[in-house]
Amino acid sequence: MSQDLREAVQRKVSFRQTVSAVAWSFFGVRRGADHVSDMQKLNPVHVVIAGLIGAALFVVLLVLLVQWVIGSGVAAA
Repeated sequence: MSQDLREAVQRKVSFRQTVSAVAWSFFGVRRGADHVSDMQKLNPVHVVIAGLIGAALFVVLLVLLVQWVIGSGVAAA
């Protein structure tokens, strides 16, 4: 493992801050300065984990929404 990657993995930013950064990224609204700051402070392992959890939650919410719409009869024409 390279020295840069070792240093990145040892960053001590809270997981909550990582989740917040990933959530803003999912939303698509992020200032350039915040992005640069995140790249310097966030642990890449935490970013990957938070991204996978966020993607899974998004899929589950979509499935539940579709089931609710189909079950409520709103989609019936």
